[in-house]
Amino acid sequence: MGSLSIAGLIGIPVRLHDILLGRPSDVVLDSTCSRVLGFVVQSGDDSPRFLPFAASQPGAKEIAVASALMLLDDVAFYRKHGVSFVSLVKREIARENGTCGTLIDMHVDHAGHVVELEVEQEKLRVRLPALASTFVATAATAA
Repeated sequence: MGSLSIAGLIGIPVRLHDILLGRPSDVVLDSTCSRVLGFVVQSGDDSPRFLPFAASQPGAKEIAVASALMLLDDVAFYRKHGVSFVSLVKREIARENGTCGTLIDMHVDHAGHVVELEVEQEKLRVRLPALASTFVATAATAA
């Protein structure tokens, strides 16, 4: 299996067999942004749930689960301890040679490890290895 687009996973159906359980509205990464922890899923009752990546079988057209019990209620815990993919989009990416574009997408392997970053570079989409790539710090604003 090749890599999966994180942006492409947002909005696709989460299914238990043929039953639609919801659709991801965001993807939560670990604090280093190197691995997917799971999905924030908007369920049929409009409540957000957390689906751990390890409890899912993501594909190009759907995310399959073996049990609806894998959709957890405590989304706030995972958001607090992880990083939102949606919040990273359009952030500057740097490599040893300086900034190299703004984040459009991330690509993960079957275990959820981020393997590539897709950036916009002078109006072109370019894929870069995730290793040795970092997010440029955003300027803090005074409140």
